[in-house]
Order: sequence, then structure tokens, then C-alpha cells
Amino acid sequence: MPDSTIPMPDAADDTATLIERWRARTDSTLQQALDSVADGEPRLHAAMAHAVLLGGKRMRPLLVHATAYAFGAPAGAADAAAAAVELVHAYSLVHDDLPAMDDDALRRGQPTVHVAFDEATAILAGDALQTLAFSLLAEAPLAAEVRLAMVATLARASGANGMCGGQALDLAATGDGGAIGVTALERLHAMKTGALLRAAVALGALAAGVDADTRARLDDFAGALGLAFQIRDDLLDIEGDSATLGKTAGKDVAQDKATFPALIGAEASRARLDALATRMRDALVPFGETVAPLAALGRRAIERDY
Repeated sequence: MPDSTIPMPDAADDTATLIERWRARTDSTLQQALDSVADGEPRLHAAMAHAVLLGGKRMRPLLVHATAYAFGAPAGAADAAAAAVELVHAYSLVHDDLPAMDDDALRRGQPTVHVAFDEATAILAGDALQTLAFSLLAEAPLAAEVRLAMVATLARASGANGMCGGQALDLAATGDGGAIGVTALERLHAMKTGALLRAAVALGALAAGVDADTRARLDDFAGALGLAFQIRDDLLDIEGDSATLGKTAGKDVAQDKATFPALIGAEASRARLDALATRMRDALVPFGETVAPLAALGRRAIERDY
């Protein structure tokens, strides 16, 4: 459980305060999860901590918490799911940075795990972070059917028809990015980036026990968010700098990756972002002010500069 000195958010908190408290709860839960396996091989544990604790946007766990909060989940019900989705995200970044994939030396302003340690340790650290994620869900203090649904949701999102499948499509398109069409690129992004973001919202909905109609509307919001998040990433790669991004700028162009700016241009990509922002707003309209933090995270995904 998170540090008991970190207060639970309540309805009187403004959106910014809520988000910062959820970030603190997530960081505390992640630290405790890593502490629970600290008696293992020291170098492996250090590599896992390097991957998880050196910052990051924490977008996925924040989405879990914001969704759970909006629909009245019990206090603490989203903690395990929020940490689990961030652990899966962290593992994916460790593997994505490897020489066999994106071959990146910088992540969150720090050397990537395979640079700070070595390739073998990075592979093992990613594997261990993934198993730790599912361990957290399996042992969460929730009803058995909720835990099972959460495990299934995260597994689907991160597997062959989700994040891993999207990474495979991305690798296949690298070096010939202009050959892929927009529809195929949307599918690639929906799997590689969007699936885990959609899972984050779904996990929060499971923590709150929402009905099927609400889940469907939230999934529409999350689907738009996932695509918008990746289009913004694509734009930042050509418009940002490495110091601000915390990773190497210009890699997509250098590797001839399939991106929206490469296929339709930067201006048309920004127009797509505007359309997706409208879709996100429309999806949340029926839920009123309780989803204000969720809406704020959607705006952050589009407006961020890193």
C-alpha cells in the first residue's frame, strides 16, 4: 500500500492537487513494489529501479486514478492497477530502447538501462518488471473477479494484439516509413501506444465497477487519447529538442519511421489532434464535473512539450 502519510484525494481538491496526489501515491506504490523484490540479485534490482523511478509523465497510472475517482471507486482500489500499468509501460521502454529495436541511449534525461547496465541486464529487468506488474494485480485487495478482469485487460493490451504487436508493426515499417498508409499507421499506433492507454482507463473503470455503457463511452475517450498521444509524440520528434524531451530528438526521421508528420505533414497532423480533442471532450460530456481530472489529462496529452 502507498505511504500512509500521502492523503487520499477528496472532492474538495482541485484538479491539479488531485493529479499531484495520485502521482505521489503511484510513486509510493511503485517504490513499495520494487522493495518487495529487493532481496533478489542486486544488479537486476538496480536496473529495475533505474527504469521505474527516474521520473516520467506517469500518464497511464494517472488515467487509472482519474477514472476510478470519477466513478466513485473505494479508497485505494486503483493503487495496484495504477502501479501495474506503469510497470508494464516501463518494461516496454526498456526493451524498446535496446539496440535490436530503437537503439536509444537516452530516456527521461538519463542513460537508458542497457547503457547504464548492459543489454542482458536490460532484457531481464524488463521481464522482471512485467512479472511484477501481474503479481501486483493478482495480489491486490480486491474481489477475485475484479482482479481477474484486471489481469486479462492488462494482458490483452500488452500482448500480440496490443503493445507488442504494435511494436512488431513499427519495426517492420522502419526504414520505409513512407510506404505505409494512414489507416495502417492508425492501427499501428492504436496497438503500440493506444492499447495501454485504453487499458489504463479500463482498469480505473473496473476499480469503480462501472456499467457497460459507461465503459464503452470511456473507451471511446481513451481510443481518441491514445491516437492523440502518439501524434503529439510524432510532432515532438521533429519540433522538440533532446534536453526538453529527455530522449533523442529526430530519431523518427533518422530511422525513416512511419509517423503522421511524415505521411500527412505537420499541419495536417495538428488538425488531427484538434479533431481528436473534440472527440475526447464529446465522450466525457455526459459525466459532468466528476471527470474534470480525466479531461485535464486528455488536454495534457495533446498540449505537452515532452
